[in-house]
Amino acid sequence: MKTIPLSPPAVPPTARSLLDCSPQELAEVVKALPHQREDAGGRAASVPAYRIRQIQEWIYKKYARSFEEMSNLPKAMRDGLAASATLTPLTPVEQRVSKAGDTQKVLFQMPDGETIEAVLMLYDQRRTLCISSQAGCAMGCSFCATAQGGLRRNLTAGEIVAQVLFFARYLRNAGERPKMRVKRPTTVTNIVLMGMGEPMHNYKNVWTAIRRLTAADGFGLGARHITLSTVGLVPMIDRMADEGLQVNLAVSLHAPNNALRSKLVPPSRRYPVDDLLASVRRYIAKTNRRVTFEYALMRGVNDNPSLAEDLADKLHGILCHVNLIPLNPIPDSSFQPTSDRDTQRFAERLSARGISTTVRIRRGIEIDAGCGQLRNAAES
Repeated sequence: MKTIPLSPPAVPPTARSLLDCSPQELAEVVKALPHQREDAGGRAASVPAYRIRQIQEWIYKKYARSFEEMSNLPKAMRDGLAASATLTPLTPVEQRVSKAGDTQKVLFQMPDGETIEAVLMLYDQRRTLCISSQAGCAMGCSFCATAQGGLRRNLTAGEIVAQVLFFARYLRNAGERPKMRVKRPTTVTNIVLMGMGEPMHNYKNVWTAIRRLTAADGFGLGARHITLSTVGLVPMIDRMADEGLQVNLAVSLHAPNNALRSKLVPPSRRYPVDDLLASVRRYIAKTNRRVTFEYALMRGVNDNPSLAEDLADKLHGILCHVNLIPLNPIPDSSFQPTSDRDTQRFAERLSARGISTTVRIRRGIEIDAGCGQLRNAAES
């Protein structure tokens, strides 16, 4: 494991993050700059639309680090933006790379001092990012490191997008440290909202970020390459079905019955398993898209073969896939990962019942790659 502590200049708390601006809001920011000429009525002159397109291209296509790089903008405009705005609200404070060189985790600090995590995972053809949607989490899942500290605050849309741009820049530039097992330049191929936080609990900002990440004049990633993971906030699943983007839905299930699931995932007390599965059926009926059910296997808790049979019964007839997840354990936690043998046995039970099932490849245990683990280590 390689750990690289970082201490770049902090982001000024008062600087306006351009990543939080729509094109219309960006035009207002530029219009308010001191260099803008006034019209005959003493008002700031309008900003040519091509200038906004140029700025957006520098941000979302060229991943500019500074306004000075924006060489096709007037110097006065660049100077004005540098004095009043920032290109990113995130400061990387620590990076860790796995021994295999295929996983990198970064701890970011935001202007108010809160921290979040994001992970880059390299596969044969994919460059997948796992990003955060909240600083902390209010869901209280008993086996999750993020839940231990509770919810600090929601991330803005810009703070969500900034995680993606950080790694997009890293993958494009051969000289970016740290060294990983990747031949550059390359690009981000997939994004999963499975980091810190419950995306559906920060619905508006998450979907603003998703639309910016999929927009042709934004980051431009196909919606099918983005997955949103939720513990199962039923009203928000119904709302997502009407969004009109082919974003993938993943549901963190972890148990097939409400008695056990309520102990692991407290929101199940409000949204019981049967109600949750009913919302998934409504979602599939509207979108015709397959849903993934995530199931973190915990030794002696939810890995009994009889639970696999119960799970198969519950999921019968649903257009779905089950992703079995070997737990990344929290230090000193009573929740520990299921053995490889029992994991395989659970998977075989589901497959024998006709449920599409895979076991997720375990990544980055030695770099605290599990959600919230690096943040907790840094704060302890």
